[in-house]
Amino acid sequence: MLYYFALSVFISAFLIFQVQPMVGKLLLPWFGGAPAVWSTVMLFFQVLLTGGYAYAYGLVGRARPVRQGWIHLGFLALSGAVLVFTALSWPAPILPDLSWRPGSDVEPIGRIFLILAASVGLPYFLLASNGPLIQAWFNQRAAGDSPYRLYALSNAASLIALVTYPIFIEPWLSLYTQGWVWTGGYVLYLLVTGYAAWQAAHPKRTPAVESAKPIPQASQPAPRAGVQITWLLFSAGASILLLAITNRITQEVAVIPFLWVLPLTLYLLSFVFAFSSERWYNRPLFTLLMGAATVGFVWTIISPAGSILLQIGIYSLALWAGSMICHGELYRLRPHPQYLTSFYLMVSIGGALGGVAVNLVAPLIFKGYWELMFGMAFCWLLFAAATFIRRTHELNGRLRFAHDVTIGAFAVCLVILSVFYVSIANNGSAFAGRNFYGVIRVHESNADQPELHQYSLIHGITNHGAQFTASDRRYETTSYYTESSGVGLAIKNHPRYGHEMKVGVLGLGIGVLAAYGQPGDQYTMYEINPLVIDLAMGQGGYFSYVNDSKAQVTIIQGDARLELERQLAQGQPQNFDLLVLDVFSSDAIPVHLLTREAMALYLSHLAPDGVLAAHITNQHLDLQPVVWRLAQEFGLKMTVIYDPAESGLGDPSIWVLASKDSNLLANPAILSQALPLENYSTDIRLWTDDFSNLFQILR
Repeated sequence: MLYYFALSVFISAFLIFQVQPMVGKLLLPWFGGAPAVWSTVMLFFQVLLTGGYAYAYGLVGRARPVRQGWIHLGFLALSGAVLVFTALSWPAPILPDLSWRPGSDVEPIGRIFLILAASVGLPYFLLASNGPLIQAWFNQRAAGDSPYRLYALSNAASLIALVTYPIFIEPWLSLYTQGWVWTGGYVLYLLVTGYAAWQAAHPKRTPAVESAKPIPQASQPAPRAGVQITWLLFSAGASILLLAITNRITQEVAVIPFLWVLPLTLYLLSFVFAFSSERWYNRPLFTLLMGAATVGFVWTIISPAGSILLQIGIYSLALWAGSMICHGELYRLRPHPQYLTSFYLMVSIGGALGGVAVNLVAPLIFKGYWELMFGMAFCWLLFAAATFIRRTHELNGRLRFAHDVTIGAFAVCLVILSVFYVSIANNGSAFAGRNFYGVIRVHESNADQPELHQYSLIHGITNHGAQFTASDRRYETTSYYTESSGVGLAIKNHPRYGHEMKVGVLGLGIGVLAAYGQPGDQYTMYEINPLVIDLAMGQGGYFSYVNDSKAQVTIIQGDARLELERQLAQGQPQNFDLLVLDVFSSDAIPVHLLTREAMALYLSHLAPDGVLAAHITNQHLDLQPVVWRLAQEFGLKMTVIYDPAESGLGDPSIWVLASKDSNLLANPAILSQALPLENYSTDIRLWTDDFSNLFQILR
């Protein structure tokens, strides 16, 4: 047994799936904490994986064994030299410094690809090529042993990497320390794989080996084109489910490594089981599981307000069952080991096409996140086709017929339901738009009642403000921003209200807070989503708070934290009398805006007698203990304002007001609505850029 082959495969697979959440976590705050950051990172790695497999396929199929070894040694040496260069230039060899952060006008997907290509492109390319290349060399040197065992080992190593990252790596090591540790593992990979390549370049068998082609061409018939297309389609189906379900989960809770790792772990686990032995994949059993998951998924669409943990469970079951079906059928159609490099190439191409479908095609053709529904319908259709390609040998007679008809019925029903749901969803909005940062809709209400007629801005399933259209009501503050809300009380009872007050707002919405502006006031609003800015500035004629404001309103496009950091670096502290943090009411909160480092930045821009107002109304998360720990860390007096919105103008809201000057929060109007906090305490750990734990604050 050539153990260095197994060691090389294990190390490379482990490093591949350690680096993905690491660089994803680095890029997340650079692009506003959007869920699309992770799916874009996944797409990059899927494309590079395909490139690595294509390299292995070409190298094994076209070069003699000696040349294979020397060529690969050259690439390994080049990647080592690149790592030395980046180690001298960056805080960690694979993690770029802050100079790589994007500007506000940068197209996100292209910039993410550029950063990843420069930082981990070559190392990841070689790691991606390692599995099929090492298995091909193993097949040449260890005839009689199945190289698919190394594939199972590769997936097991990937699984270990994913499980250990959120449990052992992320909580205990800073991001740049992680980069150095990963680099140490990569150096070990270079040594082990370099030895394997050296052995390939110096065969010890017969001189004939040097001139022989590595794979005999006539021993086994090549797989038909239809079979190869089937490999691609099953791989694409599983990839679509993985990315679409990851997007759905991160939109519902938050964009954090654990919620990236959970779907990817299930996806890889299906590879481990499906490719280790056919006995793990039982078609009737997974028909039952996929059917149950599909029914649960349809229920979550009809009733989206259910328990988030239950929804995550349903999505996880759907991903597990769908991936096992796709990969189980894929394994049943596997070729002779002679063609394993072409098999892996087609599988990787399918995975990349699934990523392209979710990240590039879906945003162009869909106005909502409907790719998950169509992805599940696609997997059911593939499953139905599989029953014609290979019979369901686990059943006989009428049971087999009923089973196969059930699969076909699920496929047809889900296709019809997907088309029907999309047509209904498109008809329910005055405006719908989708970009990198999510889905934005404008809903119209009470069209037949002029005094109550209004438009509201919806991001995902969260309301971000509403405005009446009647001329005598267009200036009324609504939603979470009424005069009885925490932020309304903070503005109207501040000593500088009406006296050139400076207000900063993180999160524009439709700009309701601009209605509080008085002549001479300065309102600076930070918003990352250009679509939201356009609507707030009057596009479509739905909203006019910003344009009608009596204050001077400045809108800065970009991630609020990055823009505040830039202003501070340029010697421009804003000295806000009130800084409003209105970015936590969505289901997917930007965690990087609620850490110790973020709070220190906010205080640097706050006037000595300034007030922080944080909107913590959230359906699934109790953010009060997080803000409490931050207030304690920085010595801030904190007050919680709950507004039940009994007037009917707005929505119930929870706001936290914090200041170093306790007198600012002692106003009778504020105290009359403040919740008692005398005996309040929490034992949760302080959130930092290196640590956060959402599961501690789930409602």
